[in-house]
Amino acid sequence: MSRSSASAADVRASAGEAGTAAPQVRGNVRSGSPRSPRSIRPVTDVLVPPRSTTGLLRVQRLVRIEDGERLASLVWRAGGGWRMISSAVLGGGIGERAWVLNAQVSHGYRRADPDRHLADLARDAGVRGPGVGLMTAADAGAYGRAHDGGAEAVATVGLGVRGWAASPAEGTAAPTRPGTINIVVALPVALTDGALVNAVATATEAKVQALLDSGYDCSGTPTDAVCIAARSPRAGVESEAFAGPRSLWGARVARAVHGAVRAAAGPVAGAPRP
Repeated sequence: MSRSSASAADVRASAGEAGTAAPQVRGNVRSGSPRSPRSIRPVTDVLVPPRSTTGLLRVQRLVRIEDGERLASLVWRAGGGWRMISSAVLGGGIGERAWVLNAQVSHGYRRADPDRHLADLARDAGVRGPGVGLMTAADAGAYGRAHDGGAEAVATVGLGVRGWAASPAEGTAAPTRPGTINIVVALPVALTDGALVNAVATATEAKVQALLDSGYDCSGTPTDAVCIAARSPRAGVESEAFAGPRSLWGARVARAVHGAVRAAAGPVAGAPRP
């Protein structure tokens, strides 16, 4: 796939940083001991995207200590006027949502109430109202960001338990472990319900392409999650009805997700770089 400079991926290192950088992954967060075991505090101010983007998906990085482990989270305080579709354990489905939280948890996570846990973390982060809560065992502080023509994507990627979607192994009814590849996309236009569903499929296809282009022999992990955010419909403004990979907005979603996943995953040794 050809990639223009408008879709170059970058990971923001500090507030106020501008320009379109080559794909990078930032894996460390600022050190410091929180005041209490359950406290969550911002590590940086809002991480502002490059000026060439629409600036929709402004994420804030938080850190907390749980059971002696230092864990990062990303929160997007979207505010009103957003309609989201997500496979998330908290706030999944289609509806009006005001925030997205992508919370890192320990690799040995065993809580049977992840939705309640996420709700508690969201409250501690200071967000209110309906929102989307995602979990990942990957370092949420090491994320990839990319943009294309107004579509913006942020991805956290961990590939410790990867494989192919069509596997001979039997599925299970047991609670799933936290998602390892979490993708959040923001669009400046409204989408119909059908287009929202189509955008999820497009983002998933782009994720798989990014993994293969990076040299990984997998389609993802068993518990990946996606969240697509589009503007709420307005009177007199027609919602976009298509979001497949060859539609106007679907193509932009695909390129943004592809860039974000490649930036967060990093290439396998010996694989060609974008």
